[in-house]
Amino acid sequence: MTITNQKSIKNRRILSGILTCAALALAYAPIPGLNQKIIVVSGTEFAEPLQQIETQFEQKYPQIDLELKFQGSQDIINNYIDQKNDFNPTVLIPTNAALLDELNQRWQSQNNTQAFYQQPTAIAKTFLVGIAWPERGKILFPNGKFSWQQLEKAMAAGSWQKIGGKQQWGSFDFVTTDPTRSNSGQITMNLWAKSKGNNNLNTPTVESLFSKVKRSVYLPPRSTDILLQEFIARGPNDADVATVYESIALYRWQQSGAAQNKPYQVYYLNPTVETVATAAVVRRDVNGATANAAGKFVDFLTQPEQQKVFVQYGFRPSHGNIDLLSVANSPWNQNIPGAQVNPQISTLPAPQPSVLGEIQRLWQRVQ
Repeated sequence: MTITNQKSIKNRRILSGILTCAALALAYAPIPGLNQKIIVVSGTEFAEPLQQIETQFEQKYPQIDLELKFQGSQDIINNYIDQKNDFNPTVLIPTNAALLDELNQRWQSQNNTQAFYQQPTAIAKTFLVGIAWPERGKILFPNGKFSWQQLEKAMAAGSWQKIGGKQQWGSFDFVTTDPTRSNSGQITMNLWAKSKGNNNLNTPTVESLFSKVKRSVYLPPRSTDILLQEFIARGPNDADVATVYESIALYRWQQSGAAQNKPYQVYYLNPTVETVATAAVVRRDVNGATANAAGKFVDFLTQPEQQKVFVQYGFRPSHGNIDLLSVANSPWNQNIPGAQVNPQISTLPAPQPSVLGEIQRLWQRVQ
């Protein structure tokens, strides 16, 4: 064999090796057009669990880039319908499924089409609860049970001294979220109005209640988790009682102890509203391939391991028969004052979109 032939064979082998390596590289490299980016907009109370789940999801689906954004639940709906975001959402997860019904109704009235690719999927559940600093809770709720009547009495009195508290406690300060931006504020006002024995919001009694609460709550926060963080930071004398979701009340309970020495107590409302956080893949500016990637994410959230992550952050699972006490780091194992695995309370259905809209209009209208 001549030297020329040997060189030719060697060159062919080298070229073959290069081509094989290139083929392997192309097989495993991200292919433009196949990678998908999905933007998930969720209520702020889901920030920590979703950030934890994000890592797990992207490990399982490396071709899907997940971006998380957080807003108040009513803001999620309004910002989407009114196109106030500087990004195009793929998945919306408000705290209350009724808000997605509201979005779909508003969308259909404007576009005559369905707003979502598929039926929205329940992700996790929680209750609206009350919280109070221990000493003040004993004065306000002497029998250990939350009372709208006691709350309204204290609000009318204006100071703790007038209702049996200490003079140095100063003014009585109740906190709730802005009902025009947050679902917990909407549920708070709906339950409070119902406590007066009237389902009709358009009465002088209910209007007077809304006016009283609006004057008493200074600059209500736009979301529930922001409210709770401010409640903990401000502490007694600046924030005494609040209505929040059970989930974040349990999750942030240890923080309240670290910040204020004595952590707050949880009070279950009776009746209360069980809110079901629900995910929907939207149609506007979302193509079929992206919607398919988003569907994988929604399905991922319903799997047992992810449902257990939600439990660790104080949510009740919406899928699977998961024992709250059996989950590692479950807040129901932390002896949180007032917390119960099975509270003996009745639950009302979430307010319908028409009711939510009326609550917002009434809050804006009263002085």
